[in-house]
Amino acid sequence: MQSMFSRRRFIGISAAAAGLSIIPFGLRARADANLVTWRGSMLGAVSTMRIHHADAAQAERLIAAACAEARRLERLFSLFLEDSALVELNRTGVLVNPAAELVDLMQISLHYAEQTNGAFDPTVQPLWNVYADHFRRPNAHPNGPPRAAVQAALAHVDYRRLEVSRDRIAMPRGSSVTLNGIAQGYVTDRIVALLRSHGIVRSLVDMGEARAIGSRPDGQPWEVGIADPDLVGRTIATIPIVDRAVSTSGSYGFRFDPQGRFNHLLDPLSGGCAQRYRSVTTVAANATAADAMSTAFSLIPEPQIRALLAPTQIELVHIIDAQGSTLELAA
Repeated sequence: MQSMFSRRRFIGISAAAAGLSIIPFGLRARADANLVTWRGSMLGAVSTMRIHHADAAQAERLIAAACAEARRLERLFSLFLEDSALVELNRTGVLVNPAAELVDLMQISLHYAEQTNGAFDPTVQPLWNVYADHFRRPNAHPNGPPRAAVQAALAHVDYRRLEVSRDRIAMPRGSSVTLNGIAQGYVTDRIVALLRSHGIVRSLVDMGEARAIGSRPDGQPWEVGIADPDLVGRTIATIPIVDRAVSTSGSYGFRFDPQGRFNHLLDPLSGGCAQRYRSVTTVAANATAADAMSTAFSLIPEPQIRALLAPTQIELVHIIDAQGSTLELAA
């Protein structure tokens, strides 16, 4: 398959460095001395942590602990690690005595599936497989996989067939689960909880989704930039956040084909790919909700998004529509 992976849910972060650059030099120097930054990769996304702490060595120990926790969770949720719990579930159709975090995230996923009437559906992976298999072939037809193949995959997409309990997770033969539309947010929330338990009151965590702990050291909000879907590295808007999370889903994040007609945002109801918006950005109190809803909102009309803001506890939605116009919806 020709990979058109330009940016998976790219969120530009204009935070510690940009924010501190406007502080007078003496204050900036003291703030910089208390800033420890980590950059790496988690769950297939570029990740960062910025921790402000009086003891740099302690900050580095906290970052090491946070990375270890993120890696542990990655071994549960990843589709790319052959020995992950999720891969085992998809291979066998059942997990006995599953990890508590996997059960937790699966139950949260089913909750959002119910709230969105299936727009968010963790069993959409069979559709991904059909598109990936089609475009992996040499000279793949540009109109995508045959409709019959899509329909056959859709027959295995239905979150209501998942059985999730503390003792067992099971699904019918042919079903397959992905947590890519929610796992990064969940991991981000777990890292934030870990840092807070160790007394961190100012930090910006981005495990593929961004969440702020408190404000910046100067008391101002962190600023999260919304990426231009058409130009890598360009920010078209910024959202100020304090103790909030931000997630962006866009059809530009992964493209199966060079023309960009087919992308990773797969509709569990029609079997097609998201075309309604260029990107959808959500703001919520936690990254799990922001992540799941940026995925679901990419597939549904604006009136339904408005109706779901309060039930899903989404505070703000920034939409770039198919024509490039922007719209903000507030709860």
